Amino acid sequence: MKEKLTIAKLKAEAKAFCIAESKIKNKFLFGVTDGKAVGTHIEHKFQEQLNVKYKTTIGSSAIGIDLPADDILTDIKVTSIKQPQSSCPFKDAKQKIFRLGYNLLIFVYEKKDDSKTKTSTLDFVSCSFISKERTADYTTTYRLREMVKDKANEEDIVAYLNDKHIPADEITLNQIAKQILKSPPVQGYLTISNALQWRLQYQRVVTLNKTVQGISKVIDKLAKK
Repeated sequence: MKEKLTIAKLKAEAKAFCIAESKIKNKFLFGVTDGKAVGTHIEHKFQEQLNVKYKTTIGSSAIGIDLPADDILTDIKVTSIKQPQSSCPFKDAKQKIFRLGYNLLIFVYEKKDDSKTKTSTLDFVSCSFISKERTADYTTTYRLREMVKDKANEEDIVAYLNDKHIPADEITLNQIAKQILKSPPVQGYLTISNALQWRLQYQRVVTLNKTVQGISKVIDKLAKK
């Protein structure tokens, strides 16, 4: 009988996966430059590993989150160290300020092709688990938290949100400003760019060298370099 997946076990499986996968010489990925193809391959392989060992819900493109069970609620992201970023669905302008609403498990690889053996190795140099509380935009939350400390009023907050082109109408911006003043956002650690889909950038998390509650470094080879 399969055991139940927990966040702690998810992190442990991610670490084991990174270590094992970094040793594999993969013919399928040789010469592949499409990051999405590499990401899809790794996501599916990791999901299969979880599905074999644990009782959990595996998501689909239709659901939008890879591990949608209420007690896990984690999306898997796979990205190259060259530019650690990915996209995610845009649901609400408030996601940039008050978090995405789910956890992130981010695999960051360095791809090395061997022309002699016609194989490719994905060296996983970083893997981080970001709890949903930390998934807002770093700069936006930092500045808004400072503004609240400096006794900014609703008009000040709305003006800042407009300057930052937060994708919402005036009524919604006023509602967001009221919410910020009532309950300031938790400091986020992503860089979120406005687009039809949110563009998430992870450089700050990848290079993070201090302990932050809600962010776990599962693999961190970069810190040793």
